[in-house]
Amino acid sequence: MKVLSAPRLVKAPSGWWVADESGAGPLPAGTALGSLLALPADELDALVADTPRTGPAPESLLAPVDDDTEVWAAGVTYEVSREARMEESSTSSDLYARVYEAERPELFFKSVGWRVTGPGRPIGVREDSTWDVPEPELGVVCNAAGAIVGYTVVNDVSSRSIEGDNPLYLPQAKMYHASCAAGPWIVLASGVPDPYRLAISVEIHRGGAPLWSGETTTARLHRKLTDLTAYLYRAEVFPRGAVLATGTSAVPGPEVTLRAGDEVVITIDGIGTLRNVVRKGL
Repeated sequence: MKVLSAPRLVKAPSGWWVADESGAGPLPAGTALGSLLALPADELDALVADTPRTGPAPESLLAPVDDDTEVWAAGVTYEVSREARMEESSTSSDLYARVYEAERPELFFKSVGWRVTGPGRPIGVREDSTWDVPEPELGVVCNAAGAIVGYTVVNDVSSRSIEGDNPLYLPQAKMYHASCAAGPWIVLASGVPDPYRLAISVEIHRGGAPLWSGETTTARLHRKLTDLTAYLYRAEVFPRGAVLATGTSAVPGPEVTLRAGDEVVITIDGIGTLRNVVRKGL
């Protein structure tokens, strides 16, 4: 496990922990992410700072969410994503060009916490899809007031063939069993000096050998993170906080589709590395 200097929230089978380069320590029994995200940002930072680090961080990690945490996602937030969506959807390509330029972003519900896959757990592709891809994304963790208090890695696994047939199929292309992975932890926002200078890389391994790799940076984001979260919290209430995946521009072309047994490795500098193996169907 890579040691990071920034404080992070780690979820293990034994509960929530605080960890940094000095060590790790458990939060009180019964602590939930929802209760942490109900706190103002400064109180959360103070609680983390005051938690004693008594030893090493747990090796076995779960997805850094509660069962009731809502994970949302933003689409077409990078220029490359706009071009790819326009290419895959020949019958309605103008929709993606319009949403890229519009003031209002594309936001959609991705998963509830108990469906989110954690580090080392399988991600899924649909049996009725012919083109399936990982989507490596910076996930912003928001408290109940809508402030960004942390960051994590999100894999917004998607069926591009289903969405390409018709944009109204987006829920089926994006929301299905094991279509969302997150982890390996939450890095506190106070430990990330500039979220717009984070390198993102993704690799697909097949049979133990590299199949495809891509990279991007949050410097290419077309929208501000705070604008995305402000729209997420419009006309909505998240008393236990929320996670918002902020889109990607590192996605393979039609010559690559995920297969059962592939391994997807996503790294965001300063945040962490998320690894998952692919399975097909339930």
